[in-house]
Amino acid sequence: MTLTNKKNQLLNESEEEPVQLDEVLSKLGAFGKHQLITMCMLALVYATNSIYNVNYVFAVEDVNYRCKVPECDSKDSSFSAPWLNLSSLDLETDGLKQCHQHPPLNNQCLVFNTSLTEKCTEWVYDVPNSFVAEFGLACNDWKATLVGSIHLFGSMVGQLIQGQISDRFGRKIAAVFAGTMGAVLGLTKSFTTSYWTYIVLEGLEAAIGDALSPMFMLSIEIVEKKRAILYQMILLNFYTCGQIIMPFIAWAVPYWRNFLRVIYAPTLIILFYSFFLDESIRWLFSKGKKEQGIRLIEKIAKRNNIKIERNLLNRLDYSEEDTSNKINDRKLLMKTFRSRIMMQRFLVCMVWWFTITLINYGMMISSVLISGNKYLNFALLIMMDIPANVLYWVALSKYKRKMPLIVSFIVGGVFCISQPFLPKGYAWLGLALFMMFEMLATFSYNIVYMYTSELFPTYTRNSMHSICSAVGRVGSLLAPQTPLLMTYWTGLPALIFGVSSLLSGALTLFMPETARTQLPDTIREAETIGKKKYKYDPASETLKGT
Repeated sequence: MTLTNKKNQLLNESEEEPVQLDEVLSKLGAFGKHQLITMCMLALVYATNSIYNVNYVFAVEDVNYRCKVPECDSKDSSFSAPWLNLSSLDLETDGLKQCHQHPPLNNQCLVFNTSLTEKCTEWVYDVPNSFVAEFGLACNDWKATLVGSIHLFGSMVGQLIQGQISDRFGRKIAAVFAGTMGAVLGLTKSFTTSYWTYIVLEGLEAAIGDALSPMFMLSIEIVEKKRAILYQMILLNFYTCGQIIMPFIAWAVPYWRNFLRVIYAPTLIILFYSFFLDESIRWLFSKGKKEQGIRLIEKIAKRNNIKIERNLLNRLDYSEEDTSNKINDRKLLMKTFRSRIMMQRFLVCMVWWFTITLINYGMMISSVLISGNKYLNFALLIMMDIPANVLYWVALSKYKRKMPLIVSFIVGGVFCISQPFLPKGYAWLGLALFMMFEMLATFSYNIVYMYTSELFPTYTRNSMHSICSAVGRVGSLLAPQTPLLMTYWTGLPALIFGVSSLLSGALTLFMPETARTQLPDTIREAETIGKKKYKYDPASETLKGT
């Protein structure tokens, strides 16, 4: 048989070859009517979720207070003099924590009529209608910071919950449920009159009201893989814009109860996503719902005015686990963990997530501690995320996944470690490194979010992604404590950030490259990521690695 005959035979056989799902998704397009409608729905979740994750920074703002002096505060409960921006002294007397401020001795009207051994029972706040004032948290500063810690802990638990719901019941159901609960619990927080009730609602909202995880999975599964990066870059900029807008909302609506109502009310619309949002095609196929998945493909094609032949859909091939023994979701998850390769990836992903959450939340907390207008400082720092998002798209489109992540971790680590050793006269250089490191931290965060989702099979993808995120979020719990390390050495937090970043960069060397490969549907496919496969290319009459 001649080479030409062999070529023709291969071409004829290729017409009957199974078609991969990515090929069908590519025919549906990335920015048709269906995708644009879906993107608008996803954009709302991305933008509002970014606000909810850190709203406590402004809702539970730090305010000054002092012990009330009847002689001075009988007519006006506001601060009587600017010097009374009090720094409290906690004193242990008779087993009680006391809080007392010494005013200038030459101002008799402002001398306290309480002794150091007497506990203050009334307080004056510089913002009387603030969260701290309404719940009477004077001399209990730990109660204010507890709000943020509870939210971060709830987010960690929520990642585990949302991942399981998403993989078992679908991306759509998980997203609609979480988005609606987030709005309801968030609005309920604004009406509570009990501090501890607020704490419970804060934890619940973070645990069961975070719709970002299932929405992210839906966003990367709605288009072919090579388009997912561009799709994510656009959505990430909506996420960033939400955080940029948040401080200005807090500035315009300073009363914390009204602030919460303004930011949570828009997401009540997510309840109606039940009627307009479509399920992930990949998830439908992974659950053996091939006919339902094909009907959805035909619906999308019709909406986008694209013709897809039925013969193509009949040849659609989708690898899935053997479900003849009715393997449940828990067993599928355990099967993933029993794979040595999957476990190695899981451990590295945990280090990644610990590093990026520690650094990103640490940087965010630092931004409101910088002198100046805290609203503008926060917005300016977050604006660095926009070039980071664009760089994420450009770098991953050209340089795949692995190398950009290694470079960002290592360069960011070097920047961070070098900052404490800069000469004191070069404060501008320290600020420049701070801003550059923030951009690199966001860049790394974006890659890790995408990279993690491409390492595991479809039927446990959201679960594995959520577990990595949840375990890694221990870093976000430790981030608020990092400023305390400055009492030992001012550069210690930066040093820890830098070392963690360098370690993550080194571990990335052992991970496979996932770019330009199809999203794995089974453990076997996931394990072969990074291993070359060869396929006959009719155009060049050669075997090419894929």
